[in-house]
Amino acid sequence: MSCPILPRFIDKVLVPPIKCQGIKTKLVPFILSSISWQGNGRWIEPFLGSGVVVLNVEPEKALLSDTNPYIISFYKQIQDGKMTPETVTTFLEAEGEQLRRKGEEHYYYVRDRFNDTGESLDFLFLTRSCFNGMMRFNRSGRFNVPFCRKPDRFRQAYVTKIANQIAACARAIHGKAWEFTVADWRDTLSTVREDDFSYLDPPYIGRHTDYFGQWSEQDARDLAHVSQNLPGGLALSMWKKNKYRENVHLAEYWLWAQELTQDHFYYVGARESLRNSMEEALMVTPGYVADDCSHPEQLALFEQQSASR
Repeated sequence: MSCPILPRFIDKVLVPPIKCQGIKTKLVPFILSSISWQGNGRWIEPFLGSGVVVLNVEPEKALLSDTNPYIISFYKQIQDGKMTPETVTTFLEAEGEQLRRKGEEHYYYVRDRFNDTGESLDFLFLTRSCFNGMMRFNRSGRFNVPFCRKPDRFRQAYVTKIANQIAACARAIHGKAWEFTVADWRDTLSTVREDDFSYLDPPYIGRHTDYFGQWSEQDARDLAHVSQNLPGGLALSMWKKNKYRENVHLAEYWLWAQELTQDHFYYVGARESLRNSMEEALMVTPGYVADDCSHPEQLALFEQQSASR
């Protein structure tokens, strides 16, 4: 029998080059140390988002989908070698200089250009220079986040950091059978087989996270119902509670799963009221929980390291 791919204990997280609200970067150590999976099948994510979890799991086979076509196109370009550290550096240096000289005028010029063409380099530029690192689209599918008001955003050290993240993503993807596809979560989960493991990070109920398309209470209920009947293992990331309220959806629809929790702080959000300490839940199919999944010291170490960078 081969060694299981999870659980795994890491002290340095591969941080993806694109940002979005609800990103799980600081929860990756908790997630990877809490799941037990042999790794014989595919790692499946129907809500890819930033891609931070799969990039750190690094499975040999994966099915990665999202309804946001710009996320999928972005990672396909890295996979195909069309987006490289060199092309990113050249682009961000040139556009960063224009941003420094022209300020928000250039930001909105790039935003309009992206909304007309959907170019992945423009997408990267916007996610790293928009307000609070948010990723949000209006009902017409147009990126609508305002400027962060930092004309000198793309200093050389920052450009180098992003280029290094592109390089790390390329290394993680290289040589592996990862399929990136634009798809509804229902279509993606309909392909799950017994050896697969499904990781779900859907939009959060009751929080404005409309990074592409809509997410309703009915969608959340449908996902819970489908998940309960899936073959293989499954883990769902979902907020459990903060000092203001508790997520009753978990107690109503996910009692069949084993619950693990971890305190977390969200720095990304449109308002300060959305950037608070949150108890995060990881709902895991019974039988797929790591034998010892209580590792708060590992997350505390990563939080300390992140704060010092």
